[in-house]
Amino acid sequence: MANPRARLGRAFDRSKHTPLLLRVFINQGELHKNEDFAERGKEPECEVQIYTWKDATLKEMTDLIKGVKSTARRREARLEFAFVYPDKRGKNVVRKVGTTYSRRRAPDDRRTLEDLKFETGDFLAVAIHDR
Repeated sequence: MANPRARLGRAFDRSKHTPLLLRVFINQGELHKNEDFAERGKEPECEVQIYTWKDATLKEMTDLIKGVKSTARRREARLEFAFVYPDKRGKNVVRKVGTTYSRRRAPDDRRTLEDLKFETGDFLAVAIHDR
């Protein structure tokens, strides 16, 4: 598998960049809805915090989630990713950005957070589907 950082057209040395704290909200069966993030400080309780870089791929995120959620390790598990961020009116919106699978390749595997227009401060919502 080619280095995803090479696709960015420049070298990215993780040892020279500070990772960011990514708040990840994992749900079984469906993505969280906009309403779940309507009030700051009252986000869903299913939060996992991950230190990562903007050049991290969705496959890397999948592997990290598999380390903490056994349902993500199931043979047929499909992980659906979305960013949660404030719109122009300041209300949080959930925008789907990709899908990966626990044990097979997917077209979105190599997409990076940066490719998907992730901004520091955004949340990551993940739905784990086991079929």
